Amino acid sequence: MALALHPASRKAWVLAGATLFSAAALVGLLRLHAAQADRTRFAERDAWQRPQDVMDKLGLKPGSVVADVGCGSGYFTFHFAARVGPRGKVYAEDVESDVLEKIRKRAMEEQLKQIEIVLGNPEDPQLPADQLDAILVMNAYHEMRAYDSMLRGMYRALKPGGMLAIIDHEAALGEPRSTYQEGHRIPAELVREDLTRNAFHFLRSEPGFLSADTHKNFFFLIFQKPDVAAK
Repeated sequence: MALALHPASRKAWVLAGATLFSAAALVGLLRLHAAQADRTRFAERDAWQRPQDVMDKLGLKPGSVVADVGCGSGYFTFHFAARVGPRGKVYAEDVESDVLEKIRKRAMEEQLKQIEIVLGNPEDPQLPADQLDAILVMNAYHEMRAYDSMLRGMYRALKPGGMLAIIDHEAALGEPRSTYQEGHRIPAELVREDLTRNAFHFLRSEPGFLSADTHKNFFFLIFQKPDVAAK
């Protein structure tokens, strides 16, 4: 026997359903707007950050395995995913779980199964050992307080002959390390000292970048884990 509702009750149910639908629709619209805003910002960065050139310099190709350490909003993560394709792998690493969740959602929406989310910690990027062809640290190295420990973790993750690129905001030598961390910048010479101390081989300095919005100068350094098998 069907349960008959009073007209006022039916109206209440209809209004409640409409409210729930409206709330869900609003959430969907907000997510769509945020995703579109990210894509707009990414397109603006393409003009000055030369992502295709960066990937070429790292030797990335279909099937490559690469990590975006300190990935933030995932700008390079999604460029990497397009380059390496479904046969490759992109580790999106950060210590902030909220930014990683945004990347995870977009990767699911776009069915980019080659992207794997990695929640690192300030002393270890938590990357798999001896698996990576390349690592990029874009505008994040200056933030690392346990830089030696982080570099050891990245060294372990690279295959012999794998490359590590550091792109960061330029600074002059002579300041305490804490000053560079607070100012979100670091001297290229200091980066080279750190990586040499941690067994990386300096390959070359590539042409840097001038950001379109902040007009900051960024250096672009490439290092390599020695290929011991070649010795």
